[in-house]
Amino acid sequence: MPDKEIANILIVDDEASVRDVLKRALAEEGYNCAVAVDVESALHILSSSPVDLVLSDIMMPGKSGVDLLKEISARWPDIVTIMLTAVANTRTAIEAMKLGAYDYVMKPFNLDEVRLGAERALEKRNLILANREYREFLELKVEEQTVELRETFIGSMKALAEALEAKDTYTNGHTHRVTEIAVAMAREKGLPEEEIARIRLAGQVHDIGKIGIPEEVLRKTGKLTDAEFDLIREHVVLSERILKPIIKDEEVLAMVRFHHERYDGRGYPDGLAGEDIPFGARLLAVADAYDAMTSNRPYRPAMTPEKARSQLLAGRGSQFDPEAVDILIEAEEKMSFCPISAAPAGEKRPQSG
Repeated sequence: MPDKEIANILIVDDEASVRDVLKRALAEEGYNCAVAVDVESALHILSSSPVDLVLSDIMMPGKSGVDLLKEISARWPDIVTIMLTAVANTRTAIEAMKLGAYDYVMKPFNLDEVRLGAERALEKRNLILANREYREFLELKVEEQTVELRETFIGSMKALAEALEAKDTYTNGHTHRVTEIAVAMAREKGLPEEEIARIRLAGQVHDIGKIGIPEEVLRKTGKLTDAEFDLIREHVVLSERILKPIIKDEEVLAMVRFHHERYDGRGYPDGLAGEDIPFGARLLAVADAYDAMTSNRPYRPAMTPEKARSQLLAGRGSQFDPEAVDILIEAEEKMSFCPISAAPAGEKRPQSG
């Protein structure tokens, strides 16, 4: 913010004597002064040089000082303006203040009055800019703290998801593997890094809602009752509900909510079909199903990767998005991911038996 010694003042008046007197008086106060004979030349200076305060005559040939004021208000709102006016134009000067002028000075003017008016106008400008900077600083700090809290919360959710899985040998490492498979698929598709980051986050927290499902239901070896299956289906809605206060990215939330939708519309929770299901959720659904099939579960042993691929192909176009299935198979063939190496360090991926 400029102070008195370095403030830049533009004097706009068609009378050379007025320009010279004002420039000399304000320069003696330490201001940097430029002059313009009309509105057009003033606009040229404003467009090419820093200006903090404009002293402008109201009545000039061509465009008036009021026209200049309107341009300044629209294009350079941080510049303060003082209007110079004859007694006969006092009403116009008052109207100019309604349009944003800081003050007006009567002609013939007292130079001390001009100096004082310039000083006060610049003080007001500096105060406005200081308040704005302070407000922006506070907003930035709040945003930084909000981001930090959000990242901490998300980190806690990831840790909680891993801790929940670690309690069950059948699902231990599932979230990590699904995430890595989905990311590999996204890279195979050539998605931009921003979208890949969304898919990674969605994968890391997609099953957090299972915290609200009784363990006896999650680990049940026999056939689920209709009521128990309804509980299982609720985990996607619970996941979204848990994450929504912190994750503001609607695409991530949609991937979490819809990763159990089916391409034919027979999935849950909302029965979406085809391309109404977000593409990231369709990728996540295939990655999730592939890992589930190639993992031991309480109700069945793990399938081989070959058997899992055949199951995905069987569900291509019905349960699964055809493109997502093709992407997974292509990614696996190119070794973009490996089911065993994708597991966390020290964990052996269950094999078929």
